[in-house]
Formats: sequence, structure tokens, C-alpha cells
Amino acid sequence: MDSPWDDLTLAFSHTSMFPFFDIAHYLVSVMAMKRQPGAGAVARKNPVSSWFTAMLHCFGGGILSCMLLAEPPLKFLTNHTNVLLASSIWYIVFFCPCDLVSQAYSFLPVQLLAAGMKEVTRTWKIVGGVTHANSYYKNGWIVMIAIGWARGAGGAIMTKFEQLVKGDWKPGGDEWLKMSYPSKLTLLGSVIFTFQHTKHLAISKHNLMFFYTVFLVTTKITMMMTETSSVTLAPLEDTLSRLLFGWQKQFSWCEKKSGTKPSSNGTGSSASKPAVDASENVKKKRTKKTE
Repeated sequence: MDSPWDDLTLAFSHTSMFPFFDIAHYLVSVMAMKRQPGAGAVARKNPVSSWFTAMLHCFGGGILSCMLLAEPPLKFLTNHTNVLLASSIWYIVFFCPCDLVSQAYSFLPVQLLAAGMKEVTRTWKIVGGVTHANSYYKNGWIVMIAIGWARGAGGAIMTKFEQLVKGDWKPGGDEWLKMSYPSKLTLLGSVIFTFQHTKHLAISKHNLMFFYTVFLVTTKITMMMTETSSVTLAPLEDTLSRLLFGWQKQFSWCEKKSGTKPSSNGTGSSASKPAVDASENVKKKRTKKTE
């Protein structure tokens, strides 16, 4: 007989993202797009371009994962319900009278609720990406990690591509070169769920989904409440860097130490050469005087 805790986490893992969580995801994505300089003017002058950019923000992870798996990039358009829902969110955000949607979204409780619900969808996207990749490549854990990460955080990469097309792209802000905090958490989650799917982690999927989602929501709300851009992962990154990439520094330190050993017996080899040359010069001068 299952415990109440298992029943709770199992029911949580079966929660449908449509429509409320999807609405929160689309709302946060479109509002982030609207806050970009000139986004409102583009929506009025060229609404088709603005709509396409909004779809990249909303469905960028699915588009990127389809491209990596050699599937049609426009496969997301077959889900007419979600496309219409995202399009409706885009329309009311940019063209609502008196900008009522933006004014309502400006309240912090509304932002916290929407951002927390968006992080819940991130977990579902990672799990869906890992499972979908496993259907193509059985236990191909590298592919599973890549697709899970792409589906969970691919929206940021696709928006950078959109900025590249517009000419607004900056190399310093590329997700491939400098990963943002959500991308790092998504990559970590993709690795964890891949190991769980391949039976390398002794934990059930519904329990892992619950704990990871609570972690995402907690960190996101903490960041918004404290107005910080990220919750530092520096201790974990430094530890992994020393374990995996710190051997070269240790070997270089040993080489320097071994190179200085000959100079410990009074005068080193590099210091003795000038003294020998000086003595030879003195001898030559003396021989010239005698001659």
C-alpha cells in the first residue's frame, strides 16, 4: 500500500500543464519580450514579426529540440490549441486598452505566482525531453541530456538567434558562451533526470519531479524577493572545476618546485653561470696585461 507521501507526489507528477501553467509560461515569456527596448513599436509597425518573436519565446525549447532530433522545426504549429493560447496572450499584452495587462502584471504577487508556475513547466519540459530522446536513442544518455536541456532552456537560445537575425546580438550574452542561471539549473536537472531514467539514481520519477520543482520554485521566488540575478552556484562550480580540471595546475606547481631544487645548495645553476663568465673575463684581462 502506497504511503500518503507517494500518493501526493504521484498526483503532482500527473498534473496537467494546460491551461493554467501554460498561460503562466506564455505570460512571463511575452512580458519579458515586451520589456525589450523597442518591442512595443515593432508590435505596432510589424505585428507579424512581433508575433513570430513571441512564438520563439514561448516555444523556443520545443523548436530547438526538434532541430537537434532532425524533426520539423515547425512541429509546434500542429498544436493549434497552444498556439492560439500563446497568440492570445501576445495580443492582450501588446494591444490591451490602457495597457491593463502590463499594469496588473507589475504587482509583485502576480509576478511571483506566474514565475513559480513557469518553473513548474520547466520540470515537465525537461522530463518530456529526456523521455522523447530516449525513444529515439535507447539509453543514449548524452543525447537525453542535450534534448532535456534544449527543451527546458532552449527559449533563451532561440531568442538569441532572433536577436542575431535582427542585428542586435552581442557575443558576450550568448547562452553557449556564458550560460545564465536558469540554463545551468536546467542542465543540472536534465543530468539528474537522465540518470534517473537510466536507473542510475535510486529514486522514483514522481519524487524527483516534486523535489526538483520545489527547488526551482524556491530559488526563483527567492531571487525575485531579494532582487538578485542568481542564487550563486560558485561553491559547486569551484569544486567540480578543481576535481575535473585542476590537475594541470598541480602538475605545473610540481614542475616549478622541481626546477628550483638545484638552486638549494648555495648557488643555483642559473646564478653560477654569470660567476663563471666573470672569472673567465678576469683571466683574459690578466693574460693581455702580461703580454
